[in-house]
Amino acid sequence: MNNSIHSVGSVRTSGWLWWSLLVVLLDQLTKYWASNQLQLHQPVPVIADFLNWTLMHNAGAAFSFLAHAGGWQRGFFITLSFAITLVLLVWLSRTPPTKKGLCFGLSGIIGGAMGNVIDRIVYGHVIDFIDIYYQSWHWPAFNLADSAITFGVVFLLIDSLGKQEPSD
Repeated sequence: MNNSIHSVGSVRTSGWLWWSLLVVLLDQLTKYWASNQLQLHQPVPVIADFLNWTLMHNAGAAFSFLAHAGGWQRGFFITLSFAITLVLLVWLSRTPPTKKGLCFGLSGIIGGAMGNVIDRIVYGHVIDFIDIYYQSWHWPAFNLADSAITFGVVFLLIDSLGKQEPSD
């Protein structure tokens, strides 16, 4: 067996999964706070002309994609998230320890995906509350899980643009 391939339960992989777990915990704690301190669709200014806390419920995916699809999307997004997470776990387990940025990115995406899956399973929607805006323009509300996924993808892109190993 190739030394660069390790099982999902390897020490190296489980070390990065602590980062995934931290993402899930922070995500769920902040969503709990938002759900208990904010009123649905009522903005609370944090930084004038830039940031509000605004509790929203998203039954869809990014940018409320399929939010009004009639309910079938819940199971679809849960299944898709688990499938993608499984692929990312295998990828993480096969990633050399020298690729810290890639491991960080993969584990962040895993944690973010699982944070949003918990919401879908428990509530039937994802809890969003970070509202970034300028004048009347608002970016779609998001949460820490979404941020972890976004930064994870950025780390994957940076890794893919980095020094490439010569092919045999």
